[in-house]
This record gives sequence, structure tokens and C-alpha cells, in this order.
Amino acid sequence: MLAGITLAVAIGRCQAQQPAGSSVYQRAAGGPALSAGQPERIVAAMLAELGRVESISARVRQRTRVGGRVLVGTGRYLQQGRGVDQRFRFETVIEADTERIELLELSDGFSFWNYQKRGDEPPRLERVDIARVRSRLEQLGIAADGVATPYLGGLQRSLARIREWFRFTAAEAGTLEGLPVWRVEGRWNPPMLAAILPEQAEAAKSPEGILPGQLPEGMPWSVELVVGTSQLFPFRVEWRAAAGERPVAAASEPQPFSVLEFYDVRINEPVDSAAFVYRPSPEGLVDMTETFVKQTHPLRP
Repeated sequence: MLAGITLAVAIGRCQAQQPAGSSVYQRAAGGPALSAGQPERIVAAMLAELGRVESISARVRQRTRVGGRVLVGTGRYLQQGRGVDQRFRFETVIEADTERIELLELSDGFSFWNYQKRGDEPPRLERVDIARVRSRLEQLGIAADGVATPYLGGLQRSLARIREWFRFTAAEAGTLEGLPVWRVEGRWNPPMLAAILPEQAEAAKSPEGILPGQLPEGMPWSVELVVGTSQLFPFRVEWRAAAGERPVAAASEPQPFSVLEFYDVRINEPVDSAAFVYRPSPEGLVDMTETFVKQTHPLRP
């Protein structure tokens, strides 16, 4: 959900401005750069740790600028269990002007649910049979421990997709409100960018790549993850695009246009199992299992 909305309209999970003393919209202080190869290892370790912890509870806020509009949203992320017992709930409410969008991704261990409600429009509810997804993963020879979460949704899937899209080549140590962190920067994975922009495929695969001002309006050029050095938790995701109106000079420095943060984060503390019980109305229900299974593929190692 998060990753798909990001590419479409610059994510869309944000929150109103927080007091200056408590908001991680403040930029982390810079520190020494890390060696080559370390950025990718940090992101891989972060994803692995998200799958290993017993539980996660966090509140979510984000602010995204799309043209002249600002999308503001709040929500929460919950995760419980390991292996085949892992469940999650990722919910947000997005507001912009008079528009309100409700989003929910939930895994109860048996079904993966994706709910969307936009204003007065009829809601859309999708269901995926998790057992079928696990069978597909077994056929592909992956996820032998039964963890399907990175292939379903929630925080793990969103970050796994970011890692599919971007190559992380720069990192530096810093702090975020006094917390030691790594700031890890990723830029488009050339084959992925070439597939998304076939008309610019040759430029995307060239050593110079595509410059910020040459990307379509609203498309991010880079992403920065702010990861706790001890918890390996992604406290912040910042998307950047070329500043100003297009066309933009090739030398333009990409500017943040969407910032997502997780705060009040609690790891390995009790989470109420009732949060993962979901008995939705059948209104608008669509079974997406067959399509979802066909689209399931190995994640980037």
C-alpha cells in the first residue's frame, strides 16, 4: 500500500505539523560516511530484523506535497509473531482539502485484507488466501520459514518494494532527536527505472543515468531511510524529487516532497491480539488470490 501510493501520488500518509521539539521532520545531523557496500547491508539487515522481532507497535504520520496540494495522514502499525504466526495491521487516514481516504492492510494469519475507502465512493475490499501465497513461495524455493509478510503487505512489504526499486549507495552516521541513526540514500535501480520509463530506457541504463529534472512530474528521484543503529528500525522515510516546475535544470538538487515517520515505537512489547481480528462486511469484496499469486516473485537478495 505505502509503496504503491508513493509512486502514484507521492505516498499519501502524513500528519499535521508537530511541535518543533518532538517532530522527526527535523533533519538528522550529518556524520561520517560509511564504506562502500555498507548502505545495502544496513537495509538488508533492517528488513531481516523486522521479520525477526516478536512484536512492533508504532504510530504513523506523514506529510506529502503533490502539486499545490498537501496530503496529511495519521495511522498506526502493529505486528505480532514470527514465521507462520506473524500478523500485521497497517492503517492510515489521509486528508487533503475536503477529501478523506481510509486505507487498511491486515493479515490475520489466514487472509490478507486490503481495504480502501475514498470519500463517498463505495469501499473496495480485497482478500488474498495466505496459504496459497505460501504454496507459491515454496514452489519458488523461498521463505522456507513460512514468513509471507514481505510478500503480502504492511511495513515489511513496503520497504521490500523500496529495496526493489532503489540501490542504496550512500550512508552516514547521524542522530535523530538524540537517537543514533544511519541515514541511507538510495537512487533508482537502473533496470527497474528502465522498465517504468521504457521511452528513457537507454538513458536509465547509462553510466550517467537520468537526472532529477528529466523524470516525470511527481516521480521521486531518490529516497532516504533513517534507521536506528541499535534497533535497526526505519524511523523515517524521505522521498525527494527535483524542485520547482518542470523542466528543471540538470543540476537542480532534489528536495523532500514526502516524509513518513514512525514514532512512539515499541518493539517486543505486548500487542493486543484483538487488533488482528477482522470480520468485514462483504460489500465490495473482491478475491484477488489468483492474481496476487501469479504476481508473487522472489525479492531482491
